[in-house]
Amino acid sequence: MYDVIIRGGSIIDGTGAEPFLADVAVKDGAIAALGEVSGEAKTEIDATGLTVTPGFVDIHTHLDAQIGWDPQLTPISWHGITTALLGNCGVTFAPCKPSDRELLAGMMETVEDIPRDAILGGLPWDWESYAQYLDSLEKLEPTINVAGLVGHCAVRFYVMGERAVTEEASEEELSRMAEVVGESVAGGAVGFSTSRFRAHFLPDGRLVPGTFAPHEELVRIAEAIKAHGGGLMQNVLNLPGDLEGEFELLRKQAQASGDRVLFSVGVGPRDGSGARMAQTIAELGAEGLDINAICIPRGSGFVVGLQHLLPWRSAAWGRLAKLDLAGRIALLEDESAVAELIQEAKDKPMRFPATQVFWLGDGDSPRYTQGPDESLQALADAAGEHPAETFLRLSRQSQGKALFTLRMFNQSVKACADLISSERCLPGLGDAGAHVSQIMDSGWTSFVLAHWVRETGLFTPSEAVRRMTSAPARILGLPDRGTLEVGKRADINVIDLNAVAERFPEIVHDLPGGAPRFIQKARGYRATLCNGQLVLENDEHTGARAGKVLRNTGATGVI
Repeated sequence: MYDVIIRGGSIIDGTGAEPFLADVAVKDGAIAALGEVSGEAKTEIDATGLTVTPGFVDIHTHLDAQIGWDPQLTPISWHGITTALLGNCGVTFAPCKPSDRELLAGMMETVEDIPRDAILGGLPWDWESYAQYLDSLEKLEPTINVAGLVGHCAVRFYVMGERAVTEEASEEELSRMAEVVGESVAGGAVGFSTSRFRAHFLPDGRLVPGTFAPHEELVRIAEAIKAHGGGLMQNVLNLPGDLEGEFELLRKQAQASGDRVLFSVGVGPRDGSGARMAQTIAELGAEGLDINAICIPRGSGFVVGLQHLLPWRSAAWGRLAKLDLAGRIALLEDESAVAELIQEAKDKPMRFPATQVFWLGDGDSPRYTQGPDESLQALADAAGEHPAETFLRLSRQSQGKALFTLRMFNQSVKACADLISSERCLPGLGDAGAHVSQIMDSGWTSFVLAHWVRETGLFTPSEAVRRMTSAPARILGLPDRGTLEVGKRADINVIDLNAVAERFPEIVHDLPGGAPRFIQKARGYRATLCNGQLVLENDEHTGARAGKVLRNTGATGVI
C-alpha cells in the first residue's frame, strides 16, 4: 500500500531528458516506484494528459519575516515551488543579540519593504544563534521546505555593533566574523549572503553593513565556509558600477571556498546586453569555477494601478490616494475631478517615464512582454490622449482592476531571453516576501512555463523544468531533491502545460496590522506534493503543512 500513486502522466524528470509516460508511487515521503506501478494507494491522482515534474526550487526569496504569519508561504506555494531559500542579499534575522532585534527589523523594512511592526510582532524572536533561528522556523511548520543563508549585515552587527555600518573590521573582528559564519554553517545555514548594491539602505539613510567590505573580508568568510563542509555564497553586486572589480570578487570567493557562488543580474534596455552578460558569466565558468547567475525571466518593476500605487504626485492625485478603492472608483465618475487629475498630470511630470509603463491587459493572465509600441505612452499617442487620460480611462472601464507595470529591470525582452537561456544563468529572482506592496514577480515559474515554453518555445518543457528543479537544487546543495528518481524526496508537481499561467496580481491586507501586499495565484496546477503530502490540489491549498527546514550537513549536502 503506497501513500500516493500518480498514474499515467508525462514524466519530465528534471534532468533535461525527454518526457516519458509512467506512474509515480510515493511512500513515507519518498519516491518508492517509477514506471508501471501496480498496487493501491491511499490517494490516487489521474495524471492522464498532464505533466509530472519535480517540485520547483526558488533560490531567491525574502520570506524570512512572512513565514512567521503565513506559513503557507504565498504566493510561491501556488506556483509549484516546494523549496524556498531565505536569507538572500545579506539581510537576515540571525545571528541576533536581543538588543539588535529592532535594528534588524528596521533594516529589513527599508531594504525589502516589509513593515517593521509586522516583523517584530509576527516572529517569535526566540533565538540568538543561526542554529537557534532554524529551530524556531521548524516550530512554524511551513507548508513547503525552506533553507536559509546567514546574512553579512546580521553577522557584522553581531560582531562589530554600530561600527559595522561604515568601518572596516579589525583583525580580531574579522576572525570573529569568520568564526560566526562557520558556526552558522555548522548549525545548518546553507551558506552566506552579502549585498554591495548601492540602493540597500538602513532607516537612517546609510548603506547596509557589508556594502563596502574589502575583498579580504569575503575571502576569509569563504574560507570559513569551506572549513565547515562547504556552502553557497550569494551576492548582490555593485552593478552596473565596478563590473570588473565585482567579478574579480566572485572569482576570489569561488577560489577560497572551492564551492558554489551565485549572484543576481539583469539586462539593460539594449537588445545586445543579455548576450554580452551571458558571455561574461561563461568566461567566469570557463576558469573551472562554480559561479552562476540568476535573473528574473521578464521585465520587472513597480505594479501601479487604482488598487494601490498611483503614477502621479500632486494635490489632486494625493487626494485620490487617500481614498479606498471604492472611493477611487467613485471619484472617476466625477468629470470635474477627473479633469483636475488630468490637468495636474500635464503640469507635473509622471513619477517615471510613460514609455517604460505597460498595461497588463484585460485577458485571463497578465501580459509582461509587450514591445515599445504597447507602452502607456504609445497607447496614449494612438488614442490622442495624455497618458493620464489613458490610465484613468482604463481604470474606469475595468472598475479599478486595470494594472500597469513599470519596467525598471530587464527592459529588453530579447536581451532577457538571451541571458536566461545561457548555460550559467537561471530564471528566478522572484523576490517573494519582499517589496510586497510594490512588486509582484513571485509567479516566475508559471511565467516560464506559459511564456518561454508554450508561447515562444525558447525552452523545451524538459529544459525549462531542469532550470527550475535540478539546476537550482544543485546550486543549493540538495542531493535528495530536484529530480524524479526512486529514493528521492517526493516533492512533485502535476501540471497542465496547456493551461498553466499566472493570474492577475491583487492587493490584500493580510499582514499583521492590516498592511497591504500583492499576491498572485496561478492556474494549471492539478497537484503539488511536498515530502509526499498533497499541499496543493486544483490550484488551491489543502491545508497540509508538510515542509521541512533543510539544514546544511557539510559533505553530505542539505537535508
